[in-house]
Amino acid sequence: MNTSANTLIGGRTALGNALTALVLDIFRLNGELLSTGDALVQDLGLTSARWQVLGAIARSPMPAPVAHLARAMGLTRQAVQRVVDDLRAAGFVRLETNPNHQRAMLVVMTDQGADTYRRASERQLRWVEQLASGLSPDAVETAADLVKTLRQRLSPPEASEE
Repeated sequence: MNTSANTLIGGRTALGNALTALVLDIFRLNGELLSTGDALVQDLGLTSARWQVLGAIARSPMPAPVAHLARAMGLTRQAVQRVVDDLRAAGFVRLETNPNHQRAMLVVMTDQGADTYRRASERQLRWVEQLASGLSPDAVETAADLVKTLRQRLSPPEASEE
């Protein structure tokens, strides 16, 4: 039996074509989210990248080294280190000695960083409520489940546990 998911179109199944279109839309959505995030917090001295790292620090149950933050964010240590260096220069974070590792310093948010993150989060709350207006909660949950499944399939086995 030949279902639409098995019909080959341009060397891919219809399902493969649909997933390719979704991936391309996710790439475009990522760019729009980054641009919108940058505009939302620019006057606070943040970029989307800085905001994202501050968020990882805020969500961490205890101060963590850059490598742990990077792993939690699904990014490389080097990319997060560059942003942490920028945040440190701006006074949003400081580095503290790590009793468990001589070289891997702990990243800690300063009072200025915590205040800036709080202000950015307040803006995000208003923005996301506007964006969500009129959307079906079931559709959003279904989309979130699909994105999580795809992310888990792309992640190394140890990183896909949540």
